[in-house]
Amino acid sequence: MNSTQLTQNFMQVTDRSRPVHGGNRQWAASLADITPEQILDFSASINPLGPPKSAIAAIQSHLTELSHYPDPEYTLLRQALGKFHQLSPEWILAGNGVAELLTWVGRDLSQLTSTVLFTPAFTDYYRALKTFDCQVEKYPLLFDNQKVSLNPELPEVTNSHSKAILINNPHNPTGYLFSRDSILPYLERFALVVIDEAFMDFLRPEQQQSLIDLVPYHPNLVILRSLTKFYSLPGLRLGYAIAHPERLQRWQEWRDPWCVNTLAAAAGIAVLEDIEFQEQTWAWLQLAKSQLFTGLSQISGLSPLSNAANYLLVQTEIAGSLLQKELLQRDKILIRDCLSFLELGDRYFRVAVRLEHENQKLINALSLR
Repeated sequence: MNSTQLTQNFMQVTDRSRPVHGGNRQWAASLADITPEQILDFSASINPLGPPKSAIAAIQSHLTELSHYPDPEYTLLRQALGKFHQLSPEWILAGNGVAELLTWVGRDLSQLTSTVLFTPAFTDYYRALKTFDCQVEKYPLLFDNQKVSLNPELPEVTNSHSKAILINNPHNPTGYLFSRDSILPYLERFALVVIDEAFMDFLRPEQQQSLIDLVPYHPNLVILRSLTKFYSLPGLRLGYAIAHPERLQRWQEWRDPWCVNTLAAAAGIAVLEDIEFQEQTWAWLQLAKSQLFTGLSQISGLSPLSNAANYLLVQTEIAGSLLQKELLQRDKILIRDCLSFLELGDRYFRVAVRLEHENQKLINALSLR
């Protein structure tokens, strides 16, 4: 297939099937007429160091258990998570990724008059909220001089005691980090505060702004965490919620049994104790992110935003979807366009931080334009 045919195929297919999430290598491969394995994927913000050896070893050692159902209570996994966060296991519910838990968040949010979202917002929030016909109030984050800041209008929200707020911290797709102090007032003002901390563990413990320790004191606080991004296990689907036991018991009654498979549970227990992998990740990210940010900043027409996450949102003078097409077809590199973020559109694209030689390949490819 020649380049003209590839371009025509790309434009015809992307309009009707463009994914709303990153990491869809099968979709990208079909457009570039290559195999998924040939793609260097910057569209999904997954740790490029993993999966850790501890996870692989745990999976292998539990293969003989595939002929048995998992423990429906996931007792050992919840105990390991409780030890990790210094909480009683009854405050923890394991899930089939954060995506599954968002569904039950949506059902709780539907009982309130509306849910406040900072925009642009993670697209799966809208999926969960729409499922239960939740009303949404949008408050845009502010973009200024390659920095993101909190919209000062939010304190003017009225009748908030009948509303909820759903916060992504660090925020996706901007990487903005809400401080603990900025969130604390919401615990008194909103009927339900849900904080998605799926990317929080990419920050060293002393840098994190988590509110997990406050959950036992606030029945209206829910924290969501992922074990698949930091530990490079998205194919296993593993996340967890930290909230009041009564809320988690209600969610348990709503959902299907055995949401987490045996191998995912075993891997989750193992990686929580993998201190060496955690340290390797923090050391890698500090250097690799600096390299990628500097490299992109030096390319004319591109302006990456400073942030606290393992990905960069980049403002572009060239349409992000056009860059995505060119990089995929010419270099077999997949970046995340931002068309599914309505407030961003084609003015931005998002890239994960990867290994330094991979980052350099992306920088070189973007410099060729």
